[in-house]
Amino acid sequence: MIILAIETSCDDTCVSIIKTSGRKKLIFKILSNIVSSQVKIHRKYGGVYPTLAKREHQRNLPIILKRVLRKAGFAISNFQFPISKQIPNSKFQIPKIDLIAVTVGPGLEPCLWVGVNFAKDLSFKWNKPIIPVNHIEAHIFANFVGLNSKFKSQNSKPQLTSQNLFPAVCLVVSGGHTQLILMRNIGDYKILGETRDDAAGECFDKTARILGLGYPGGPIIAAEAAKYKIQNTRYKIQLPRPMMYTKDYDFSFSGLKTAVLYTYQKSKIKNQNYKREMCREIQQAVIDVLIKKTIKAAKDYKVKTIILGGGVSANKELRKQLQEKIKKEIPNTKYLIPDTKYCTDNAAMVGVAGYFNWLKNKSRNWKKIEVNANLKLK
Repeated sequence: MIILAIETSCDDTCVSIIKTSGRKKLIFKILSNIVSSQVKIHRKYGGVYPTLAKREHQRNLPIILKRVLRKAGFAISNFQFPISKQIPNSKFQIPKIDLIAVTVGPGLEPCLWVGVNFAKDLSFKWNKPIIPVNHIEAHIFANFVGLNSKFKSQNSKPQLTSQNLFPAVCLVVSGGHTQLILMRNIGDYKILGETRDDAAGECFDKTARILGLGYPGGPIIAAEAAKYKIQNTRYKIQLPRPMMYTKDYDFSFSGLKTAVLYTYQKSKIKNQNYKREMCREIQQAVIDVLIKKTIKAAKDYKVKTIILGGGVSANKELRKQLQEKIKKEIPNTKYLIPDTKYCTDNAAMVGVAGYFNWLKNKSRNWKKIEVNANLKLK
C-alpha cells in the first residue's frame, strides 16, 4: 500500500509518501518526506503567528507535493493546481497511491484547514479514500517510521508485537502538548495526565525569551545547557520542579517559567555563564518532572513499554536520562524513542498512523472530513 500523507497542524508544511507491506511484520518504506519549516518567519514574533502560518501552508503545499511526487518517482507532467481545476481529459496520470492521510487535529485551526482542504481536493479529484489522523497519535507512531519492519526498539532485539509491546505508557511532549497516555493496544488509549497550563516545549520557548536567547527555545536552551561546565559553577541557581511529587500524572510548567522570570530579574549578573547555568537548570527541572511522572505511571500500570514522542523528545538529555532511569528502576521495560528527524512535525508519522487507522476501517468520504483543533485521543 502506498500512502500520501499531509501534515499542517502548526508551522511546518509536511508531505510524505510511504510504502507499507505486511500486517504481522510491517515494513514502512519512506519513498519521500519533505518538511518546509517556517521558523525564520515566526522568529521575530517569538512564536507561531497563525495567520502567517496559514498563508505559508497555502503557498507551500502545491510546491512540496510536486517535489514529493517527483522524488517518489511519480510522473507529474501537466499537473495543475488547485486539483479541482485539473482538466478532466488531460493526459496527467494520477499517482498510483492507495490512500491519503491528513492531520485533522489537534493544532491551530486555520493551519489544519489548509491541509485538510488540500487533501479533500486530492481525494475528490483522484477518487482516493482519505483517512483522518490525530496529531498526538501520529507522534506516538513516529517510533515506527523508518524502522524497516520488525519494530526493533532501542534496547531490545526481538520483534515487537502487540503481545510484548502493550500495555505501554506514552510520553508525548512538544510545544503544544505534554501528555501521559496509557496505550492498551493500537487505537486503544487512555489519557492519564496532561499539562494544566504551559506545555514543556512552550515553557522552553518562554524562558528562552526571558533570557533573550531567541526562538525556538528548546534547541537553544539545550545547546546552551550543553556548554555549561559544572566545575565552573558560581551562581548555584535552583528552580522548582512543579507538581513533581503529586499523586496524579498531571504537569504544570507555568510556575517554572515565573520562577525563571523572577530569578533572572533579581540577578545582578546576566553574563553568558549565568545564562548557561540557568539553561541547564531549566532543562533539568523539566526533565526531572517528566521522568518522575513517566516512571510512576509505568510502575502503577505495570506496562511493558515506555514510548517517547513529540518535538521535545529530540532533547538528548531527556532521551538519555529517561533510558538510564528505566534501566535502573524497571529494567525489564522496553523503551522506544523515535529517530530525531521524526521527533518534530512530519508527514511520515501521519502516514504510519493513517495506515493503522485504515486497518481499523477508519477511512471516510472526503465530504465528512472535518477539523477539530482540540481533538482528543480516544
